[in-house]
Amino acid sequence: MNTDLNITEIFYSLQGEAREVGLPTVFVRLTGCPLRCTYCDTEYAFKGNNLVSIEAIMDDIKQYNTRYVCVTGGEPLAQINCHILLDTLIKQGYLVSLETSGSIDISEINPGTSIVMDVKTPSSNESGQNLYNNIEKLKAKDQLKFVIGSRQDYDWSVDIMKKYPTQAGVLFSPVFEQITPTQLADWIINDQLNVRMQVQMHKLLWGDEKGK
Repeated sequence: MNTDLNITEIFYSLQGEAREVGLPTVFVRLTGCPLRCTYCDTEYAFKGNNLVSIEAIMDDIKQYNTRYVCVTGGEPLAQINCHILLDTLIKQGYLVSLETSGSIDISEINPGTSIVMDVKTPSSNESGQNLYNNIEKLKAKDQLKFVIGSRQDYDWSVDIMKKYPTQAGVLFSPVFEQITPTQLADWIINDQLNVRMQVQMHKLLWGDEKGK
């Protein structure tokens, strides 16, 4: 059976988002995405032809002194062999997070994976691709992320939270250079919203440089 994956890059850095923010992590970025969000910061991962075996991916990961691995994209679930990679990582004792858009069913993801699911807000122009029944499948160890680019996005996200309650942690993140972190913080505080606000730490440290 062919278990190769189309890989854009594998790199070691600090996790810039979500619950593991600040932790040294190996990032495995898979190539390809069916969505075209307006605020996407990884368009370079849309296309490519770099097939890598699971064994070679694992060998690359093992050179780094960390148990944390983040599988990201693009949209990693667009490649069916992503599930084999997740299974392999968890079997070998890694603490694995998966960043997904939520536009693909998450039912078959290895239960040891920590899912970070990005619900697409209206300013992404891809909110019509959201599979809202994915939200009820999230567990307490998972996280539901809303990327906020406007007040409309914020109000829409609050409505989605009310309509689709979840046991997962909820993250609100400002779109880089579209609204300020202070604006989003003020909205959350004024509404006494029970969410975790985050900023992209890697962009504060390194700007838009990829591979950091």
